Amino acid sequence: MPSLPQEGVIQSPASLELTTDLSFQSTTQSQVRKKKKKGIITANVAGTKFEIVRLVIDEMGFIKTPDEDETSNLIWCDSAVQQEKISELQNYQRINHFPGMGEICRKDFLARNMTKMIKSRPLDYAFIPRTWIFPAEYTQFQNYVKELKKKRKQKTFIVKPANGAMGHGISLIRNGDKLPSQDHLIVQEYIEKPFLMEGYKFDLRIYILVTSCDPLKIFLYHDGLVRMGTEKYIPPNESNLTQLYMHLTNYSVNKHNERFERDETEDKGSKRSIRWFTEFLQENQHDVAKFWSDISELVVKTLIVAEPHVLHAYRMCRPGQPPGSESVCFEVLGFDILLDRKLKPWLLEINRAPSFGTDQKIDYDVKRGVLLNALKLLNIRTSDKRRNLAKQKAEAQRRLYGQNSIKRLLPGSSDWEQQRHQLERRKEELKERLAQVRKQISREQHENRHMGNYRRIYPPDDKTLLEKYESLLAVAFQTFLSGRAASLQRELNNPLKRMKEEDILDLLEQCEIDDEKLMGKKQRGTKPLVSMPDSTELLKRQKYYSSDSSYDDSSGSSESDENEKEEYQNKKREKQVAYNLKNCKLIQPSNSMRRSVSCPRSISAHSRFSGDSRPFSAQQAIAVSRPTSASRSHSLNRASSYTRTVLQSHGTSSPSSQSESLREMKNREQDDNLTTQTLSVLRDMKIRFPGKSDAESELLIEDIMDNWEHHKTKVASYWLIKLDSLKQRKVLDIVKTSVRTILPRIWKVPDVEEVNLYRIFNRVFNRLLWNHGQGLWNCFCDSGSSWESIFSKSQDVVTPSQLQCCQRLVELCKHCLLVVYKHTTDTRGSLSGSDADLSNSRYLLSGSTQFFMRTPAYNMKYSSSGMTHSNVLFTSRYDHL
Repeated sequence: MPSLPQEGVIQSPASLELTTDLSFQSTTQSQVRKKKKKGIITANVAGTKFEIVRLVIDEMGFIKTPDEDETSNLIWCDSAVQQEKISELQNYQRINHFPGMGEICRKDFLARNMTKMIKSRPLDYAFIPRTWIFPAEYTQFQNYVKELKKKRKQKTFIVKPANGAMGHGISLIRNGDKLPSQDHLIVQEYIEKPFLMEGYKFDLRIYILVTSCDPLKIFLYHDGLVRMGTEKYIPPNESNLTQLYMHLTNYSVNKHNERFERDETEDKGSKRSIRWFTEFLQENQHDVAKFWSDISELVVKTLIVAEPHVLHAYRMCRPGQPPGSESVCFEVLGFDILLDRKLKPWLLEINRAPSFGTDQKIDYDVKRGVLLNALKLLNIRTSDKRRNLAKQKAEAQRRLYGQNSIKRLLPGSSDWEQQRHQLERRKEELKERLAQVRKQISREQHENRHMGNYRRIYPPDDKTLLEKYESLLAVAFQTFLSGRAASLQRELNNPLKRMKEEDILDLLEQCEIDDEKLMGKKQRGTKPLVSMPDSTELLKRQKYYSSDSSYDDSSGSSESDENEKEEYQNKKREKQVAYNLKNCKLIQPSNSMRRSVSCPRSISAHSRFSGDSRPFSAQQAIAVSRPTSASRSHSLNRASSYTRTVLQSHGTSSPSSQSESLREMKNREQDDNLTTQTLSVLRDMKIRFPGKSDAESELLIEDIMDNWEHHKTKVASYWLIKLDSLKQRKVLDIVKTSVRTILPRIWKVPDVEEVNLYRIFNRVFNRLLWNHGQGLWNCFCDSGSSWESIFSKSQDVVTPSQLQCCQRLVELCKHCLLVVYKHTTDTRGSLSGSDADLSNSRYLLSGSTQFFMRTPAYNMKYSSSGMTHSNVLFTSRYDHL
């Protein structure tokens, strides 16, 4: 160990450089700071018998606590935990089991729940063998056997205990008459033609991580175990029904056979890895991508069945916890899946406590990765406990002093007070949802960085697949929670739950505008928020937001004020530039509209172009678009993060800048042409009344408008009172879904979200639904705030063609409401208690257009004249309208 230099002795130039003038006291203090104890993450692993769990805990740097410690950050148990234990957990803690997950992990519960979903969606749930639960379905099973005998067919059935595990009590039969009628059993059809590998039957152990049930998040580990039988497979007959080593693939069964092969490599022996299996499929010319897609779909659909039970049980355990908050539960599940000879996956069972034993090296490699990557995804931090305690203290003070709480509305309040109270509640709801969305974005960013070998399979990136899963989720909630958990059902149907950050910010901005109108204030520029990071700049902007003449009149200003004024005016000139699309010159807008400072709109136009042949607004690399949610500040202010970039194409410009400017001109012309085509298609669209032709439907709408004084109060009652916000959204979705279908065909883009015009349409739809449908009703009455105000208060440049498209869109929405209202009146005779059956495919948006609407996501119909029929507009999603 090197010795310290003696006092006053210089040993080398290096020691001279390291000398300091700090006193002995300050040096000692710095040493004390270094010894400050860092935060630790604790884990209680008393409930597990598997050594691999403890090894991974040590590898993560967690500190194991005594068995009786219930305050650890992480609690790991092999068996399911009681709901009372989950209720007692603090928000910073994590436990590896969800309440209610037994609804798919017990064989009898899985069969019962799957049977219910098969009745609603038989095609979507065709991945589980036909199953009977004894003794309740003993008679149905016997009737099925009799039908087989009449057809002279014979099938093999596999019999399992209702709550068995590890292959205990499993047998095969071919004669169903011998089964006892009172035992608790599960009887399934045996899959007689499985996919074989080297002549052996096998199954797959797929590892799934569920990190949250609110919202549901599912991750699939891209590795696992291939568990093979130890006897060559022969289709079942009377002589080999008892040879379980041939027909069962359970490791706990086959390990007792003397032919069980233990090998240290992943490509040999009776237990292999799924990573090797995918390579085996590729070598034999099988579609590996489809294999993983089918597995993912099976897993997601199965967990969709469990979601209503799990979410309801979780909410019962954690009352008062805000929706979308950090989940205290997670779970690693083991899915046992069998492949038939066509590589179709069949679900055998689900293990909520999969074995983490490491008898072989392949077990250690696979299971270590499963656990290690799972703990990294959970994002357990040392500061979680401290933040939780601080949050509890703040909540207690808020309840004690009544801070940030909306005052109750007193009886006999005036209309102005009622409107003010309703607006305040609306703003609080939007702010809470905005905070949830931003937390969700932050979590997704962490997951994307620490996913390891996991892949997120729900929610999927494919929007068409996401819509399919959401429809299945709605069916599952309707099936399993019908008549129960009313508050949970209302929350799931809340339109805010599906809104993005941009949409919520638009609604917040509109609330502020309405608030200013309600308070009798003039909209005079910015409203400073002192809590914002850039409040100093905003105050300065407010100070100099008056006209230029006002500066000239104030002769007594100081020199510093004049400098600040000049600096502000320069910044203002730099920001107020826009393209003149005709001659590519920079101009200053004469009357630029100012926007509320709490939600200003900012757009960025990139000036670097690629060789993409798509239209200008459909190219992500150069699109005039809003900033992404990931890059936005965590305050309501969005103006300071992005600036507008423009090209200078006049004067002494370089050849490269001229070519870029010409290319931009060409793209903008192409953009305008496609917008014109879109307008033409929108004008051809018409709302068709069920059972009537286009001409008759137009006459019907004209008749309503001619007799508007008679229909006005009835339409208002139907739209503003009878329909809640969810049903109002479904009415406009009729138009929105059709527009969403045709735009990708016109603009030749795979994702409609890339089209700038569609983003403008979204803002119009949101505006029409503003204030519980008041936005659309104002279009009928020519009173109140018009939907066009969203453009006048924005910095976004909207061309006349785009504005005409929006006007036609609003007109279609008005006609759609009138048709639905008329159909409801004609069907039921009155509006009281009536519901329009929007699942009827006779409601159509049609037009003699040349654009086909055939997509994999929708079942479209065609005729020689083009698109004249579409089932996409009125689907089963509108059954309850």
